[in-house]
Amino acid sequence: MSEISIEEEFIIKKLEENGGKLNYKELQILCQEEFEGVRLILKKLKEKKIVNYEGVIPGYSAEIELTR
Repeated sequence: MSEISIEEEFIIKKLEENGGKLNYKELQILCQEEFEGVRLILKKLKEKKIVNYEGVIPGYSAEIELTR
């Protein structure tokens, strides 16, 4: 498995703290003070099979689920 970036680790930690699931909007709010580009990071995490959500890029109301 490829290396996990600081941003990816931050998202994983936030998902773990919230029972493995978060709405995209809520996750965006948690990340906005730390970094930008949450959708792109989530896309990379989905490609690594660490998170799952409907579609290729998460929509505003998408449920983000930790899969590992």
